Amino acid sequence: MPHSRPAELPNAGGGRWPAATDNFFSTQWGDLEVGYTVTAGARDCTELYRRSGLPGGVCMCPHYGYVLSGSITAVYPNTDWPDELVEAGEVYFFPAGHILKYDRKTEHLEFNPAFALQQLMDAIQSTVDKASASVFDDD
Repeated sequence: MPHSRPAELPNAGGGRWPAATDNFFSTQWGDLEVGYTVTAGARDCTELYRRSGLPGGVCMCPHYGYVLSGSITAVYPNTDWPDELVEAGEVYFFPAGHILKYDRKTEHLEFNPAFALQQLMDAIQSTVDKASASVFDDD
């Protein structure tokens, strides 16, 4: 059976989704995509999702995870759902239809439906390939 330390997962940035650079480590186990992400600093994914042509400009992949350090805010546009702030030491579920925001360096471990994550990441990668620049790079 597969097992790994989060930081020892394959670098998705060097493989399937080069736009993810060195911030995203991920592999598929069964029907799940197991991912470990480290943001270098603050990031608002609003423009990333919009430019990637995601329906409604929102992420359509549900995310199940645990924040190791930092925090993540999930915003649900065009709904009456309140924003959710998840901080280090907390587990989360973000249903499809969200935008993720990070206010500082954040590390988190996720377990996502593999098919849904692949659709998301392929859309982002396609946008980057067309623009010939990484939208994942932290400035």
